[in-house]
Amino acid sequence: MTAPLLEVIALDVRDAVAAEEGGADRLEVVSDMASGGLTPSADVVAAIAEVCSLPQMVMLRGNAGFTATAEELDRLREEARELAKAGAGGFVFGFLTEEGTVDLEATEALIHAVAPLPWTFHRAVDHAADVRAAWRAVRLLPNLATVLSSGSPKGVGEGLPVLRERTDAGDGEIILAGGGLKEEHVPALRRWGVRAFHIGSPARESWAHPVDPSRVRAWRQILDSV
Repeated sequence: MTAPLLEVIALDVRDAVAAEEGGADRLEVVSDMASGGLTPSADVVAAIAEVCSLPQMVMLRGNAGFTATAEELDRLREEARELAKAGAGGFVFGFLTEEGTVDLEATEALIHAVAPLPWTFHRAVDHAADVRAAWRAVRLLPNLATVLSSGSPKGVGEGLPVLRERTDAGDGEIILAGGGLKEEHVPALRRWGVRAFHIGSPARESWAHPVDPSRVRAWRQILDSV
């Protein structure tokens, strides 16, 4: 079994350096966690790139929901170009329509804007009206690296049955398990074939505190020991 990937949310340079020190493999770079994670500035991405060698998956999200207007998409496309120049190694985005289906038009617009860089479809998939249909739509999109999912809007603890269903359907290689992830969830997820894990709050005392390398190191040990 291949070594699992550990992705850690970073809000700034200090977080990025601490995540690397703790043994993370990749960063998800965001701003404004009070809104669930929005697009960071290109300056932050550039500053991280100067001192940290970890790949940066950068959030492209203009509001706290999962929909995007035409104006927001135009702005996100422009921001994507600036962020790529600043050092982004990939992007995190994904949209739903007002009816709760995957907004393929909006999502594909950003796929084209960030190509050839890889991207992650974020937890919008967990909020879809029909989760199975949403997964079927997302997994066929080009350049998809991972799907950040907890299986449920309430977190991994509630979403394990959905994640098991997705691994049984052959999606284990693209699942990035995160959102309420706890140590107790890891053995089953690894057994089912999930190879990538995402942590935000478990890497720090609170969102008012920076990433703690010792917490990241503990998660590194948890993943490597299963």
